[in-house]
Amino acid sequence: MSTVQQTADPSDLGFDPARLARIDTHFKKYVDDGRLPGWSLAVARDGEIAHVAHYGFADIESKKPLGEDAIFRIASMTKPICAVAAMILWEEGLFELKDFVYRFIPSFRDQKVFRSGSTTNPRLDHINEPMEMWHLFSHTAGLTYGFMHAHPVDTMYRNAGFEWGMPDKDLAGICDDLAALPLLFQPGAEWNYSMAIDVIGRVVEIISGMKLGEFMKKRIFDPLGMTDTAFHCPEDKADRLASAYALNPVDRKAMPMPAPPTGAFRDPRAHMGGGGLVSTMSDYMKFAMMLRNGGELNGVRILSPRTVQYMASNHLPGGADLSEFGRPLFAETAFDGVGFGLSMSVTIDPAKAKVPGSVGDFGWGGAYSTIFTVDPVEDLVYMFFTQLLPSSAHPIRPQFKQLVFQALVD
Repeated sequence: MSTVQQTADPSDLGFDPARLARIDTHFKKYVDDGRLPGWSLAVARDGEIAHVAHYGFADIESKKPLGEDAIFRIASMTKPICAVAAMILWEEGLFELKDFVYRFIPSFRDQKVFRSGSTTNPRLDHINEPMEMWHLFSHTAGLTYGFMHAHPVDTMYRNAGFEWGMPDKDLAGICDDLAALPLLFQPGAEWNYSMAIDVIGRVVEIISGMKLGEFMKKRIFDPLGMTDTAFHCPEDKADRLASAYALNPVDRKAMPMPAPPTGAFRDPRAHMGGGGLVSTMSDYMKFAMMLRNGGELNGVRILSPRTVQYMASNHLPGGADLSEFGRPLFAETAFDGVGFGLSMSVTIDPAKAKVPGSVGDFGWGGAYSTIFTVDPVEDLVYMFFTQLLPSSAHPIRPQFKQLVFQALVD
């Protein structure tokens, strides 16, 4: 167990301490008026921790304080970790981004694309070109999420057991089920947030011969010292897991979830690369610092610097942003001025995004309102952890970024 501790005077890192304190003041209001249960946040620059804060409760009902070592459900912040796991294998020459997905999962060979009709009587087209690995990394594969509620295929996902939960199958069975469902569009034609990274997780299993969580532990968690990150929270750490809350649509406050998630306490049958890890801010800071360092931390190299740079480049065709190429329904990012790399959002135009930042900053968030960002230009790493579903409940992410940038005075 470790915690994030301040390692340098923020003034020496280009911050105004009084301005940094505005971050805490602002987000304390979210807890005091009931919008959030509690939060942890950290801001680093030049590889040093400039600011750390924790506030509020791990559990509102019992008034249990949120500890420095709190464990959080990080949901889709699993995705960048899964992408790194896959790119470890890519660096070993075990697949190419242009490889057809069916090379590894045969059920993806003869997919169909939804053209028109209904969920019960769909009219389908054949795929023009088979789905490739880069389509999965970039969410341009034509897959979706059942919780979108925007297209007949979304309904078909829900009918097949894919909404916030999953069918009770291993990852091989889940991927075969996904392959049997129609695609929203021809692979590579659009961007749509989806279960694509879950399919990448299965490819990692096939190539490595290991269950996804075991591969992550061996090649990422153990080398980086991420001792509290896994696909479940073991019994001896259960008291550190923060309670999960949902947005009350009436008063916009945090309320106990109607069906509190219990899956975090048991190792799931399928390790989903798109979501499912629990972690601490300390552990995730190690992962983010590894990316900031170009794939290395404390003498342990996970990826090459050029691979990290490649992952954090905009891979959307023509350098488009998500509003131009995507279906701006829901994702763990803004759309204007934001492109997409290999499982991470990438800022390409801060002015268009209407949020301060740097061209090339990258990161991702999770459904429980967590977020991390790495900014190579300003040499920043910053993250915010809480447990409120959904992440669109409050404008936490743009506000956090805005407050980090106003604190820079060099």
